[in-house]
Amino acid sequence: MIKHVQLKTIQLKNHQILNERWLQDIIADDPSIIGIGDVILKDKERIHHGAGRLDLLLQDADGNDRYEVEIQLGATDESHIIRTIEYWDIERKRYPQYNHTAIIIAEDITSRFLNVISLFNGSIPLMAIQVSAIETGDGVGLHFTKVLDVQPLGLVDEDEDVAEITDRDYWLKRGSPKTVSMADKLLSFVIEFDPTAELNYNKFYVGLKIDGRAKNYVIIRPKKDFLGLSIKIPETEENDSLINSAELITYEYDRRWGAYRLKIKENDLKEKADTIKKLLLDAKERFG
Repeated sequence: MIKHVQLKTIQLKNHQILNERWLQDIIADDPSIIGIGDVILKDKERIHHGAGRLDLLLQDADGNDRYEVEIQLGATDESHIIRTIEYWDIERKRYPQYNHTAIIIAEDITSRFLNVISLFNGSIPLMAIQVSAIETGDGVGLHFTKVLDVQPLGLVDEDEDVAEITDRDYWLKRGSPKTVSMADKLLSFVIEFDPTAELNYNKFYVGLKIDGRAKNYVIIRPKKDFLGLSIKIPETEENDSLINSAELITYEYDRRWGAYRLKIKENDLKEKADTIKKLLLDAKERFG
């Protein structure tokens, strides 16, 4: 019979070592632990002149959504609620191309907090996550519970111009050697009609450089076993028919950025190469 072990929860607020900075660093090292999906750290202690510092700015791996995260030890209070919303408002006005969600992480999400948030009646996308620190024989573990969720606001695709530049090694870890090799294969398709094209590695996507300048009529996002591919061509019956006839897997068309979003598997690059090449060429000719 498996032995039941009594878990010991510890309070971080008055802990001598495990303070707010410790919790912030743990989340920054692996943002996925808070349970909101595949997210990446964009910034930490982000300065907002006249408003203080945002604890964490997270962005989803596809680059469509950003999360303004404030951390509080102990119970939620009005000042942290206001601060979280203030940071969210600054970021959404500064970078309107993203969907922004305010997140407050606290040890105790109080009923009063939930009552205050209900006054906004869904006008502010706000998420509340309760964190518990659990002491084990090997150290301290963290458990995150989503107490208040938010309705999704839609899709945006691109990163802003100041996106952090990364390299091939980053994507070998972020994706996999298999999918980075698939990105190389896609590049070979592009080179057939755009000979100077090369891959341009950014933190949230892999774009193209033509003659040394970014020209992102194609956006590639290597996952572990497939590629996310955005091709900037208009949504037409002809393109729909071409994609459907090839039985390519599609996501919802991105109307804001004017791009078809495809899920490309390894076999697609062999069996459906002609269709993919045609779509890529169309995007190149329209992009100029």
